[in-house]
Amino acid sequence: MAEEISKTKLGSSSSSSASASVADSSAASSAATNAAKSRWKILWPDSSVGSLPPPTTSSPPRTVFSPSSKMGQSKIGFFCSESVYTDDHQDAICTRAKTEAWFIDSFEEWRKSKNLSNFILLGHSFGGYVAAKYALKHPEHVQHLVLVGSAGFSAESDAKSEWLTKFRATWKGALLNHLWESNFTPQKLIRGLGPWGPGLVNRYTSARFGAHSVGTVLTDEESRLLTDYVYHTLAAKASGELCLKYIFSFGAFARKPLLQSASEWKVPTTFIYGMNDWMNYQGAVEARKHMKVPCEIIRVPQGGHFVFIDNPAGFHSAVMYACRKYISQDSSHQELLPDGLRLV
Repeated sequence: MAEEISKTKLGSSSSSSASASVADSSAASSAATNAAKSRWKILWPDSSVGSLPPPTTSSPPRTVFSPSSKMGQSKIGFFCSESVYTDDHQDAICTRAKTEAWFIDSFEEWRKSKNLSNFILLGHSFGGYVAAKYALKHPEHVQHLVLVGSAGFSAESDAKSEWLTKFRATWKGALLNHLWESNFTPQKLIRGLGPWGPGLVNRYTSARFGAHSVGTVLTDEESRLLTDYVYHTLAAKASGELCLKYIFSFGAFARKPLLQSASEWKVPTTFIYGMNDWMNYQGAVEARKHMKVPCEIIRVPQGGHFVFIDNPAGFHSAVMYACRKYISQDSSHQELLPDGLRLV
């Protein structure tokens, strides 16, 4: 859309005849109006936004998992979200279940196509929620589960979410909640900004991982590469973002918290959180009380929600420690926690 807008000619070209000038001006004005309407529709969605048609047999194949790599005799994969199709005519519970099933079943089809089994599954943030749901449904294929800053363990009813109730009572909270329920996402804003999108993303990444970094400060080249990656991810065609409102309420509270399924856990799990992660690790602490499988919680210093960027060395050490039993044949150092990491 940005390309189309940038190519739109505002005003008429010089012409030897007045009629040609008027015609050109009219055409240019019409094109500009259409472009403005297109941008307005993106910035301010109507009630149908987020309503995608159900998948059909002609729908193109959709991959929801990146290729895995071998670690010793195990395999480790990283969850990433892709397109999700929902049916707005179903009630909220049915829609949430269908949305979750889309991710889980898509990954299971991918696993079958790769003939994988007995692997280590790692998920970050929303990917952690989906990875956990997959492990609950198909525990026979997952050797170990690693959840990094995982979403989905807190609910609105938690005592610590009282701030959200108070905030929603304000006009700002009511507006943001309405935008969330309307599927107005940050990605949609970036797309709507067109050629100004990269600048906004650059200001965010420069501040978040530069001046206000809680860990390693990125170099100019690293910041440029991260900005480029984040912008093109956000500006791409809407995908997993469309499912968020069906699984989470405003404030990233799960509509059906994973805590409710903790007693059904069948896969050994390691939680990894940055010390400054806005996702509350206490949800994992509470879940561990109900689990009947080995579970450990590791906190990484100088790390926020994007701990793998804030403190890559600490994050790498935490992942290797979580997978120690499957990587090294030498058990003599398996229980030595790397310096700086903290077990909860």
